[in-house]
Amino acid sequence: MMRTTALGRLHWDDYIERRETVKERDLQFDRTCHVCYTKPCKREIGEKIARHYPAKDREAVWEAVQRQYVAFLSDWRTDLGGKKNFHNGAGGTYDCIALMAYYVVCRDMTSNDEIEQMEGNLFLPAFRRLKFVDVNRPIFKKLLHFAFVISAKKCAKWNDYRMTVAPYDKDKPIYYEFTACPTAEFAKQHDLLEVMPALCNPDFMGMEFLHARLVRKTTCANGCKCDCTICGDRDPYCAAHPEYRDAEGYRRND
Repeated sequence: MMRTTALGRLHWDDYIERRETVKERDLQFDRTCHVCYTKPCKREIGEKIARHYPAKDREAVWEAVQRQYVAFLSDWRTDLGGKKNFHNGAGGTYDCIALMAYYVVCRDMTSNDEIEQMEGNLFLPAFRRLKFVDVNRPIFKKLLHFAFVISAKKCAKWNDYRMTVAPYDKDKPIYYEFTACPTAEFAKQHDLLEVMPALCNPDFMGMEFLHARLVRKTTCANGCKCDCTICGDRDPYCAAHPEYRDAEGYRRND
């Protein structure tokens, strides 16, 4: 049985989890190449709908978000690897598309700040579990570089992100760059580039959980590449490249 309030009204959280109207398995998109948004993403969107809309409107708004998600996938590229591609997990490409669907449907109610919070809630739990990592220590710096090298190989396999990692140098920060990003590509295709700062900015907080700093001047959404320099949070390199938010809302560095 679903929980009810003292007045017998159905909790929206329960409804969004167990709803009997348009279930995810009934959404009409090609599941041989696409995946559905994750359960945490569904929960995030449901919570925000509950915050912004009266109970009588919530079901209709949620179904509008679902319809927009299906419409987005109807003309989206089909070569991103589906469930096999780790980039399509929580906070990844398809969750970002779902957040953009929510943004389009609820544009008058939501904001980039809210979308950034939602993406952070989806993307950052994995980094929170790594708080024992300290990139100021050489062993963790080297392991982080190795993780980026592995990620680059996976990107090459799926041809989604185009990622290059510079050779490891113990005396220099880690450097890698993306010259293609499917989320940025999607935002350009659907004229939603204004949402990209909210989807890109959590990268900075992810590194902070590792006692590291991300230094980034451009992304694939506002430039020709996403240039990422990673150093320990005690590295003098940080002070030489202070962070700020630009007019579009991107966290970036000089």
